Amino acid sequence: MDFKKQKPIYQQIADTLCERIVGGELAAEERVPSVRDVAMQLGVNPNTVMRTFDYLQSAEIIYNKRGVGYFVSSDATDRILALRRKEFMEEDLPAFVQKMNMLGLTFDDISKM
Repeated sequence: MDFKKQKPIYQQIADTLCERIVGGELAAEERVPSVRDVAMQLGVNPNTVMRTFDYLQSAEIIYNKRGVGYFVSSDATDRILALRRKEFMEEDLPAFVQKMNMLGLTFDDISKM
């Protein structure tokens, strides 16, 4: 995995796991690979992966069965999509509109393309 400097590594790992969930690679109630396995696979510190899992657990995308591991929540896909929509509306769209304004483009120009 190639990490970008603009975003913390734990969030990039979370994004990847979320993409796997939304893409159906990890199904609802399926066990998530262990912290150690993910860390070895990505070549990162297990503490970084643990931070990722804490973040996903706080967003209720995964949950922990004590002594067994982490599992995908039954409504994880809906939660991820809601989170992505919120991020898009608060971060991506304003930047996009600002760039449109800077370039002198209108929404009509965009729809014609």
